[in-house]
Amino acid sequence: MLDNKQKSIFTHPVVLVLGALLCCALWGSASPFIKLGSAQMIPNIPEIKVASTILFAGIRFTGAGILTVLMYSIARRKFLVPKVRNIPRILTVSAFQTVIQYIFFYIGLANTSSVKGTITSGLSGFFCVLIASLIFKQEKLTLRKIIACVLGFAGIIVVNLNGLDSSFVFIGDGFVLISAISLAFSSVLMKIFSKHEEPVLISGYQFIIGGIFMILIGIIFGGRITIPDFGAVAILIYLSALSAVAYALWGVLLKHNPVSRVTIFNFSTPFFGTVLSILLLSEDAGTGPINIIATLLLVSAGIFLLNFQPKKKDK
Repeated sequence: MLDNKQKSIFTHPVVLVLGALLCCALWGSASPFIKLGSAQMIPNIPEIKVASTILFAGIRFTGAGILTVLMYSIARRKFLVPKVRNIPRILTVSAFQTVIQYIFFYIGLANTSSVKGTITSGLSGFFCVLIASLIFKQEKLTLRKIIACVLGFAGIIVVNLNGLDSSFVFIGDGFVLISAISLAFSSVLMKIFSKHEEPVLISGYQFIIGGIFMILIGIIFGGRITIPDFGAVAILIYLSALSAVAYALWGVLLKHNPVSRVTIFNFSTPFFGTVLSILLLSEDAGTGPINIIATLLLVSAGIFLLNFQPKKKDK
């Protein structure tokens, strides 16, 4: 079992904040880039669109896993493989973090707007706190945590206030919601399993396993993708790289910090996603400067409330 009691630089507040925000900025950029990549590489044929979407995701995550393992192996100067006894743990994380989460997310995002997709996926931060506290009993569910989550989610609502409609499509919004719940479970499981295996190693191999599974599912059901130009290749490489970096770093942060202190930053992901969707896509979210400023204040207040620990006076 890995020694988790040693003081780590990843517990330092500045490192935690900057690292978590980097992860969330990368994840926030995923939604618009998935939309861009899907429009170029996935044939607009209804009969095979879902299978092609799964195939596209599988290629992305297999690439992410290979990148993660290679980078970590180069850093450690030897090729790293997981311990045999940890393979079931990696398979479990892969099921929640890659297969379930992203099959539902990709299909859901294809049937809703990028803005609505980011706001729904932002609920994962709230689900993480509930799952860690009520199901796995890793920490106590306090009023401070509840208020912090409410502030974070309020920020998501505000940034999308003028860009939302009241419709709810289960294969769109509902699937993204299922994806958010699966992501929440994977974060808690990563925290538990990182006591037995390096989180970067778990992240890399769970991507490879999950990605290959999704590729096979996509091919079996007739999915196909086309690569029209180098721009499409660049999008695919970027999506793989952001997953490799974000999930590896996120796993390390979870290993060294309480789940709620890390996952509260998830509420900033929709903010990054919404702003980038407006900049990169033709979707009109109707988000103005006032909405953005209010969102920053609300999300920041939630993060500060959950991470600020007043120093105790010496007796």
